[in-house]
Amino acid sequence: QVQLAESGGDLVQPGGSLRLSCVASGNISSISDMAWYRQALGKQRELVARLTSGGSTRYSGSVKGRFTISMDNAKNTVYLQMNSLKPGDTAVYYCNVAGRISIFKCFESWGQGSQVTVSS
Repeated sequence: QVQLAESGGDLVQPGGSLRLSCVASGNISSISDMAWYRQALGKQRELVARLTSGGSTRYSGSVKGRFTISMDNAKNTVYLQMNSLKPGDTAVYYCNVAGRISIFKCFESWGQGSQVTVSS
C-alpha cells in the first residue's frame, strides 16, 4: 500500500558527491522512521543512516561526517547526500520508511535499490 521509488544512483569518481532520493507514495498518515541501508557485493546489508520524525539522526561510523540524511515532509521524500565518496561506498543503496496508514495500521516499506559505484 505504500511504495518507495528511489533515484540518484550513479557512477562517480572518488571524492565526488551524489544525492539519493526516495519518494514515498500511497495511503500514508504519518512517517515515523526513515533510513538508508546499503549492501555491497558479497556482504550483508548494513544501516547507513537513520532519521526519526523527531529529528534524531544516527550514522554508521564509516559515513559519519560525509553523508547526511534529510527529509522533505511536504513531499514525503527522504534524501541521502553523500560527499567525499570512496570506493568502499560502492553498493546498492536501499531506503526504508516506516509509519502509519491509520491509527490501527502501521507500514514498513523498502525501496527497489539504487546502485552507487565509486571508481576512477
